[in-house]
Order: sequence, then structure tokens, then C-alpha cells
Amino acid sequence: MSEHTIATGTPGQDAFPPVEELSYEQARQELIETVKILELGQMGLDESLKYWERGEALAKACEDHLDGASRRVEAALGAAKEES
Repeated sequence: MSEHTIATGTPGQDAFPPVEELSYEQARQELIETVKILELGQMGLDESLKYWERGEALAKACEDHLDGASRRVEAALGAAKEES
């Protein structure tokens, strides 16, 4: 079997990487794609709810990344003021 074999997993919950392992950019891009999929409205209720829940988790992850970045900027600005 080739080391580049694709589509060997099973669809479902394991099809998505854990949200907490995604970078801001990865979470944001997946959130954009999730919204596009939901806007198509071509899924059943259960599948739509799974995407909705994933989208909520992705939005929260993006918010957490941005909050962390904001705290780092504030800390850097505070340190710069103390040095002056």
C-alpha cells in the first residue's frame, strides 16, 4: 500500500480534525466552508445540525485565537511602556 493513500478513514465525527488542534487560519477557513455548505440547504436535519455544531465550535476557536492575540499585543504594548 502506498504511503500516499487517501480516503482510508471512515466518514463521521472522525472526519474532522479536533477544533482545538486547528490554527486560527485553518479554523476560519473551515468555518467559511461550513457556512457555505449550510447555506446550500441540501442536507437533512441531523446532518445540518452536525455542521451547525461544528461551525459553532469553529467560531469559538477563532474567537479564542483572536482573544489570545489581543492579550499578547496588550502585553507587548505594556512592556514597551514600562521600558520607556
